[in-house]
Amino acid sequence: MTVDFTYRARIEHRPGQLAKVMEAIAAAEGLIGEVRTCELTRSYSVRELTVEVGSPDAADELRERIAAIDGVEVEWCRDRALMLHEGGKLTVEPCRAVETAQDMRDVYTPGVARACEAIAEDPQTARKYTMIGRSVAICTNGTRVLGLGDIGPLAAMPVMEGKAVFYRQLAGISAIPILVDAAEPDAFVETVARIAPTFGGIHLEDISAPECFEIEARLIDELDQPVMHDDVHGTAVVALAAALTACHRTDTELGRATVGQLGLGAAGYGIASLMVEAGAQRVVGFDPDDANAERARERGVETVGEDEVLDDADILIATTGQPESIEPDRIRDGQVVLALTNPEPEIDPDRALEAGAAFAADGSMVNNVLGYPGIFRGALLAGARRIDPEMKLAAARALADLAEGDRMLPEVLDRAVHERVAEAVRDAAPERERAGASG
Repeated sequence: MTVDFTYRARIEHRPGQLAKVMEAIAAAEGLIGEVRTCELTRSYSVRELTVEVGSPDAADELRERIAAIDGVEVEWCRDRALMLHEGGKLTVEPCRAVETAQDMRDVYTPGVARACEAIAEDPQTARKYTMIGRSVAICTNGTRVLGLGDIGPLAAMPVMEGKAVFYRQLAGISAIPILVDAAEPDAFVETVARIAPTFGGIHLEDISAPECFEIEARLIDELDQPVMHDDVHGTAVVALAAALTACHRTDTELGRATVGQLGLGAAGYGIASLMVEAGAQRVVGFDPDDANAERARERGVETVGEDEVLDDADILIATTGQPESIEPDRIRDGQVVLALTNPEPEIDPDRALEAGAAFAADGSMVNNVLGYPGIFRGALLAGARRIDPEMKLAAARALADLAEGDRMLPEVLDRAVHERVAEAVRDAAPERERAGASG
């Protein structure tokens, strides 16, 4: 796995010095990213150079190369990801300042009693008079984190913080990571159910299969607020959006296409199920695990052999967890290929395109950050008790409609994109829920 390191270097300010630093980076096979000038004088400059290298050991070797250049001093070299995680990524801030005695009377005693009495009389007003109506709990037990596996809830915290950052930045939602030290479904469900009144929605994340399916189903049954396992459904929404864009660009109708899904674990199951809901003519899937295959069949997926998936799919999607497992000679001309295993896909998108694919993308392009902020925001706006298939389909169609130029999906950090998704999800929620929402 490659890593990004930032080097802060004091460089004598004379012709060719910066070029020597760049040459040293190139000789070490580093890829230069951001270059920031921190100080510039008549005699020296101080620059911070971010470089992608093959490993931490390679980063140390590069530091020695740069420091060996006459007139260059490396002040420090740090792992950029760890540097940006120092102190965590979240804080809790009030949304109203308390600056006067009257403000204090209003937000605390005696004024707070008025809000408490209103909620006691009508519990639905809690959405209006507290943060509940714009908050989500991000719950994990850390049993399947990214490509890292079962690393436990504590080590999963940086991922949960990252999810919360995007909730706030992209959808205006206050999301709180909840680390649940319980691998068994019974304990996990009981814990989340007990704290659920604090939040407007429950986002499940990085929970291993098959436990994740039981946990989600039981929480949906027990709770009155929306519950969604993002690894299953958020990924599915964004994958469907990418497929819809590709269909539009190739004059293909999803209703006449065969969708092939390799891997029917959490993400693959969610994608294949949503493709069925979206009206694909045929959805075929393969997974060596019989339980995964049976679960997918219950959702209308035709389970077949791996070769048949590769041969028959007009839209080929892979979530196998096996990097470089699809050979280029298995790609058909005109095929749409979404190889979504992270950090290394089943086939590199460029190789798939060279082999004849009409469109190809990997997990870095089909990013579920495009899905979950707007989906939950729309559900909260609607006052929805569930996130149903129509709401997920609406989110996918909105994302596909927003793709411009040669992009398969819209810009992930564009807040307007998430606002559009939220509107689509809100409008797709059952009428009775939208009518009762406080907004």
